[in-house]
Amino acid sequence: MHFVWRLKHVWTVLLATVVVAACPATPTVPPEETLILRGERLFFNETFAGNGRTCGTCHRAEDNFALSPGFIATLPSDDALFVAEFNPNLAENFENPRLIRELALILENQDGFDDLANDFNMRGIPHTLALGNSINSATGPQTGWSGDGSPGDGSLRSFAVGAVIQHFPKTLNRVADVDFRLPTDDELDALEAFQLSLGRQEDLLLPLPLKGTVAARGQEVFMDRTLGKCNACHFNAGANGDPELFGPTAGNLNFNTGVEDLPDQPADLTGEAVPPDDGLGSPGSGEFNTPPVVEAADTGPFFHNNSVETIEGAVAFYNGDAFNNSPAGQLLAGATGSGINLDATQVVAVAAFLRVINALENIRASDELLDRAFPVFRIDRARQTSLIKRAGFEIEDSVEVLAGAGLHAAAVALLRKAHALANESLKYSGDRRRQLVDDARAQLTNAQIRMVEL
Repeated sequence: MHFVWRLKHVWTVLLATVVVAACPATPTVPPEETLILRGERLFFNETFAGNGRTCGTCHRAEDNFALSPGFIATLPSDDALFVAEFNPNLAENFENPRLIRELALILENQDGFDDLANDFNMRGIPHTLALGNSINSATGPQTGWSGDGSPGDGSLRSFAVGAVIQHFPKTLNRVADVDFRLPTDDELDALEAFQLSLGRQEDLLLPLPLKGTVAARGQEVFMDRTLGKCNACHFNAGANGDPELFGPTAGNLNFNTGVEDLPDQPADLTGEAVPPDDGLGSPGSGEFNTPPVVEAADTGPFFHNNSVETIEGAVAFYNGDAFNNSPAGQLLAGATGSGINLDATQVVAVAAFLRVINALENIRASDELLDRAFPVFRIDRARQTSLIKRAGFEIEDSVEVLAGAGLHAAAVALLRKAHALANESLKYSGDRRRQLVDDARAQLTNAQIRMVEL
């Protein structure tokens, strides 16, 4: 019996060894990825015991983590974005439903909540892409349109606190633990990690070896310090000042560019109450911080008040009196000897450059999302589907950005194929899904080759 027991024991050990070898332990999710995943869930699902809104209510993944009138028009009437229309406690002085629906403008009480009826601004919703490359400055983080969108220490973590107080309350009393709950420190860490994971993790290095004739000329105008002069404030098409002009630690800068002085602004034409927006500080300096322009072409309308609809119009703004007579325009003229004066073809060329680099970023982002859909650790099918869908949004944007100006027709055809393949993959699982995603990524590379030397 002793021999039989030992024989059984040996076979048990051998069998266990074989089973372990055949079924290796599932790799664990890296801690940084776990934090990002938690932040993503909070961003899209957590209402913080408020009025039903989440961070994703205004920063839609389907709309470049921003919000445009075209997308708003697709939403059902009971979407939390429209809470002021069906919550009587928020019917006045919380939002302007007409300006939300027509112009994607959200009410902000930048200077506090003491006079809700008169002290407010109407602002567009900035995207949350490439934040790690765009909010740092020599004086600290620059969040929101005017660089002071975050209470307390001005950090991205604190920005979430301000957002909950401003946009999530059940009533305008805005009492913590009654009208909402504030995020915990752990939740703020996760939200910050998720937001910093979105979009580019580094700036471009201009000039790029572009193949499109018009876009290549637009890049030259963009970088020319005597012509477009764009690179001075949007260094490498990002959000930071040129270190040769503003110093190596300048980072993101605030300027009064005269946008508030534009005539016939859409919000003003509605006849709705739209007080002048004085920008940074209280009282304000009239300054607003510089956004990155890599993502500009598919994140319109433009400027803090959504006053210009197209990327061509946004470029043309810098030709006009509003900019050239502004403090920023005068500063630029003093430094370079003249203001900005581009002809129509040059405006179109700069816009073409911005469209092309936006589409290239769409391609990069969509390829990355498709790659992340098949991680080395255990696949979460629901998350995989979400990543493929997000990649589809990026590909769709690249098509719209290029086709909207007749750019790179051959690349557009390939991008449409990539989009179709990504969508087709959602019908399948396993190896078939993987093959379709790989085919989509190959089309993305083919499209990229048509646009830029690799």
